[in-house]
Amino acid sequence: MSTAVHNLSKAEIKRFAVQKRDEGAYYDRSIPHQEDNFHGSIDRFCDIAWRFRNHRRVLDVGSGDGLLLVLLKLLGHEVYAVDFMDHSQGNLYIQHEIPFQVCNIEADSLPYDDASMDAISCCQVLEHFTHSHLPPVLEMKRVLRDGGILEIDVPNAVCFRNRSRLIRGKHITYDYKTHYLNAAPVEYNGREYYPQRHNREFTQAELDLLLTEAQFKEVDVQFLKSRRYREGIAGNIQNLGTALKDAVPSFRKSLIAFAVK
Repeated sequence: MSTAVHNLSKAEIKRFAVQKRDEGAYYDRSIPHQEDNFHGSIDRFCDIAWRFRNHRRVLDVGSGDGLLLVLLKLLGHEVYAVDFMDHSQGNLYIQHEIPFQVCNIEADSLPYDDASMDAISCCQVLEHFTHSHLPPVLEMKRVLRDGGILEIDVPNAVCFRNRSRLIRGKHITYDYKTHYLNAAPVEYNGREYYPQRHNREFTQAELDLLLTEAQFKEVDVQFLKSRRYREGIAGNIQNLGTALKDAVPSFRKSLIAFAVK
């Protein structure tokens, strides 16, 4: 059975994360992409950490630089990582001793037993999948225990930015010439993949449909607040502007879903 690993509120989790960052115990602030990832993602990470607070064993599918898993480990979780790309020599995986395995979940079974995880996160990953999203989600479900939680967050196809771009005659995804017209596939086990671009962005109804088709329970799909973590007076002013844009939930940049096996 899973046991509680922390009982902090979302606000307390954020204060904890900032404290660990300031102490140098979270990540190296001299690494620009990790600093940017912290500022852009810490609110989302705190939402996930709060929802996972009673779920000890956590797997992150498409774990990237590992910043979410470091926070979860600092909070007391037992964490595991898989990604299509090999990040095993990344500084965060080495420093925090996070088990990492390469896995293309569109083609491979996850290297874990049935019902072996209490929670799974999949952050800003599904939009990069080339083929149907349903088999990978069912594979995540396989390794979740009964009552375990799946978290998925993806870009919102109908956010304000995308609507604005379409009105101005621009597309919502990546540069057409570079990422679509001249894109070379990654070949893996006889199939072609295009992981370096967005192959599909989602509406709220579509993400709900995906999880419903996978027969998850208690499916909850929300529009994720867009604000970055900012400090000081200038940061507070910028956050006010973001809050105004977020006032219409469907205009927000991302969707976040939680569902129960």
